[in-house]
Amino acid sequence: MKEIKTEQEFDEAISSTKPVVVKFYADWCPDCQRIDPFMPAVEEAYKDKIDMMAVNRDHFANLVEKLDVFGIPSFIAFQEGKELSRFVSKVGKSREEVEQFLDQVVR
Repeated sequence: MKEIKTEQEFDEAISSTKPVVVKFYADWCPDCQRIDPFMPAVEEAYKDKIDMMAVNRDHFANLVEKLDVFGIPSFIAFQEGKELSRFVSKVGKSREEVEQFLDQVVR
């Protein structure tokens, strides 16, 4: 998963005509660490349909505030600069839940 380093890079990434799913996370977040083992396989399975990016919320306070990202990990889908949908929940996310969200994005 490509790590976003600047807000400009983020803006360019979400402007794609191909759907882009951005995972907002933090290094200290246990739920984020719980999904890390299966995310490479999920990304591989969806690579033809979705580009996936990662944003460390602790490095982008302005962006997180602008997008109202409160819970982490949060997944937000964008296309052509517009938000399509988001997946946020108070409980830890399973691989199946992440894949269900991605399936909705590519419909």
